[in-house]
Amino acid sequence: MISIAHAQEVATTAAGAAGPQPGGVMSFLPFIGILLFFYFLVLRPNHRRTKEHAAMLEALQKGAEVVTQGGLAGRIAKIGEQYLLLEIANGVEVAVQRSAVQMELPKGTLKSLS
Repeated sequence: MISIAHAQEVATTAAGAAGPQPGGVMSFLPFIGILLFFYFLVLRPNHRRTKEHAAMLEALQKGAEVVTQGGLAGRIAKIGEQYLLLEIANGVEVAVQRSAVQMELPKGTLKSLS
C-alpha cells in the first residue's frame, strides 16, 4: 500500500512540475464574479445616491423647507458656504451644517405640521 501511495505522489509532482495546469484563469472567475456583484449591487447605487444628495444641497435656496439628519424641520433663513440658518419656529433660528440637510420638503409642508 505504501508503495502505491508513493508512486501516486511522485506522479502528481512530476505532472505539476511539467507545466502549468490548464484553467488557471478559470480559478479567478468566481472572485471576479463576486467583485462585479458587489459593484453593481452596493457601490453603484451608493454613488448615485451621493450624487443626487450633492445636487440637492447645491440647489438649496433661501425659503426652502428642509429636514435635517437630526430630524429638525424648518425653513432656510440664510445660506452660507458651509452652514445655513434654519428657522425652526417664529424667531428661533439654528445654525446647521449644509451637509446635515437630509431632504427638501414640498412648499407648505411646515404649515400643515403646525
